[in-house]
Amino acid sequence: MKPRDGVVFYAKEYMGMPYRLGGNNHSGIDCSGLIHNAYKKQGIRVSRTVDLLRKEGKRISKDRAKSGDILFFRTTKKRKLTHAGIVVGRKGGEPLFIHASSSRGVIISSLREGYWNKTYAQTRRLIR
Repeated sequence: MKPRDGVVFYAKEYMGMPYRLGGNNHSGIDCSGLIHNAYKKQGIRVSRTVDLLRKEGKRISKDRAKSGDILFFRTTKKRKLTHAGIVVGRKGGEPLFIHASSSRGVIISSLREGYWNKTYAQTRRLIR
């Protein structure tokens, strides 16, 4: 399995798991915990917080996003990036991503959705 496919595979193992701030396992997980664990299972070390993850890899346009890339969001009025998810594919030209939603747990969403489109900030590639 290619590393980027493995990251998506392992992230999907958390589908439906509840959100828990600072959580890092199947009893509750946050967005950066999901990313950290999925990459770790594929043997790739990444930071554990959104603030540190945003400094890793290479920044790319969302139009070039592939499975395994990371999307970042600003979900508050501050400039700081506060949320992230892993690209799992594309639909209608827009990336689909898996993430730990504070209200719905681990789900797959689309950048076509108004909220995510409005809060989208950047895409980073950690796997070549």
